[in-house]
Amino acid sequence: MKSLNRSQRSRFPIPFFGLALVLLVFLASPTRSCTEQEKSSLLQLLAGLSQDGGLTASWRSNTDCCRWEGISCSLNRMVTDVVLAYRGLEGSISPFLGNLTSLLRFDLSHNLLSGGLPLELLQSSSILVLDVSFNRLTGGLSELPSSTPARPLQVLNISSNLFTGRFPSTIWEVMKSLVALNASTNSFTGQMPTMSCVSAPSFAVLELSFNKFSGNIPPGLSNCSLLKLLSAGNNHLSGTLPDELFKVTTLEHLSLPFNWLEGELKGIINLTNLVTLDLGKNEFRGNIPESIGELKKLEELLLDHNSMSGELPSALSNYTNLVTLDLKVNHFNGEFTKINFLSLPNLKILDILSNDFTGTIPESIYSCSKLTALRLSFNHFHGQLSEKIGNLKSLSFLALVNLSLTNITRTLQILGSSRSLTTIFIGFNFLHETMPEDDNIGGFENLQVLSMNYCSLSGTLPGWLSKLTKLGMLFLQSNQLTGPIPDWISSLKLLFYLDLSNNSFTGEIPTALMEMPMLKSDKTAPKIFSELPLYFFSPFVEYLKPGAFPKVLNLGINNFTGVIPEEIGQLQGLLLLNLSSNKLSGEIPQQIGTLTNLQLLDLSSNHFTSTIPATLNNLHFLKFNISNNDLEGSIPTVGQLSTFPDSSFDGNPKLCGLMIVNHCGSAEAASESIISREQIGSKVIFAIAFGAFFGVGVLYDQMVLARYF
Repeated sequence: MKSLNRSQRSRFPIPFFGLALVLLVFLASPTRSCTEQEKSSLLQLLAGLSQDGGLTASWRSNTDCCRWEGISCSLNRMVTDVVLAYRGLEGSISPFLGNLTSLLRFDLSHNLLSGGLPLELLQSSSILVLDVSFNRLTGGLSELPSSTPARPLQVLNISSNLFTGRFPSTIWEVMKSLVALNASTNSFTGQMPTMSCVSAPSFAVLELSFNKFSGNIPPGLSNCSLLKLLSAGNNHLSGTLPDELFKVTTLEHLSLPFNWLEGELKGIINLTNLVTLDLGKNEFRGNIPESIGELKKLEELLLDHNSMSGELPSALSNYTNLVTLDLKVNHFNGEFTKINFLSLPNLKILDILSNDFTGTIPESIYSCSKLTALRLSFNHFHGQLSEKIGNLKSLSFLALVNLSLTNITRTLQILGSSRSLTTIFIGFNFLHETMPEDDNIGGFENLQVLSMNYCSLSGTLPGWLSKLTKLGMLFLQSNQLTGPIPDWISSLKLLFYLDLSNNSFTGEIPTALMEMPMLKSDKTAPKIFSELPLYFFSPFVEYLKPGAFPKVLNLGINNFTGVIPEEIGQLQGLLLLNLSSNKLSGEIPQQIGTLTNLQLLDLSSNHFTSTIPATLNNLHFLKFNISNNDLEGSIPTVGQLSTFPDSSFDGNPKLCGLMIVNHCGSAEAASESIISREQIGSKVIFAIAFGAFFGVGVLYDQMVLARYF
């Protein structure tokens, strides 16, 4: 290292070198340990853990606690940091941690801790950051005594726990330095916490989403002169947005979706610093005011699932920073061309599903080169798809359902050139056209989901589908397709969801279907990432979250003949099998009873004979239907088949059992048919859990009627 010149040396006065000498002496001297009191307090935490994440190896009583894992100390050997996130800790949080009088940062987030949050931590006279998020903490938060002096806490994160009860009001009175509070994803009830920003003038972040707060948004907001984020979505809030809210001009993120809020949006124009405005899934009405164009910093505008109406203001073209525009499921009308998309170069997501827009699709949309998701479904547009859609080089998700589009051959040729597309929904269009067999249809190198349902298309399964090597989900239900299922179907190695129901396919069920790799494997299907949620049925109830789709083979309502191949037992991954309303015959294969993942089975309205395979009793069905066949013998009286209603067995006059009109008359059978409450209860619990998994109460009432947009 070069020596300092005279001018450089002059910058450091003599005391600097004296201080450096003192530090060297300090570092060279024997290290002092943390105090016995602090060590004892930390060991109390360890004692309360049933799973310590390996801390015992480090936290030894005969060593300096300042050297323990997750512990940091100050120069005077006082504990300042306890950071033990993501350690797999189980047990309770010790109240003795409140004895750490110099503790500044306390982080036990992302563990499996239970019990309550000790009041001693909230009352700490030193803690600045307290983070216990993503645990299993329960109970309520205690009110702090009125005599509690001001506390220095700046950040309180208790999100993603199991807290209940009302949020204590004294938090605001005592935490005068509070900057950020995150209490989201709990079960707090009562009124949304009243913010007394007079007491905490630096307060900037309030995150209360995913709780059970109710009533109106309380007063006090106008005092929050530094508030940047207000998030209280997924609660039970009602009433209108208070005028005080529109005075918080510092607000950058306002997120209140999934509530019962109502009224109009006139006052929102005062929040000129807004970057995110999410008021979706409420009961707002009226139009979007022209003056909303003053919100020039807006990047996300989400007003979906409300009752808003009127034409869109041309001022929306002023949002040069706009990334997401979500207006789906409203009553907006008029020409969509009023928005000049040339002015929105940063737009990535555009969703106007289910409105009343008319005219043609604006050509200016195709100038949004960053667009990744475009959903225009269920509007009143008309015409053909423009070739300019090829300009959208980043487009991954495209939904153009029920837009009166024509010329399916040209549409597929245009879309095939887009290498970025992974999801295409173009059903309810091209009515009574012919499925193209043109070998010139190619591309779709990355396509994972293709839906061309409810188009009344004629023709056969085209060979170009066999080239879609990444296809995972294919929806062709409710067309007029004929002929057999070709053997190349087994070459689609990633296909796990196939719906060909309500067509006119003929021939036997090919064994090629039994060779499909993803249906044979009981491993989870490849994740289908979707930029937008998928919906089924009007009024557009959200069906499945991205990546959560089941493995399905739906061939119902066709003209298939012959028997079910015994190789059906190879499809160990199947969750739903629907072969209803065909002309199948023979016995129900015993091998179906080996499909341990199967939860929905519909073999109704065929010509199956013989008895019900006893192996079916080994499965755990949510829906089971073998009605309208030629089955005979007794219905198994032990197991879950005896729990289904008589409608599951109707139309089989040779069947008998206590759950249907035709009893077998056997005393022994009658005694075996008694079902315990535990059996029935477990079935109900399973049904509820299944419905929750799929995001809907009942996945299929009529399995063949599922629609995906």
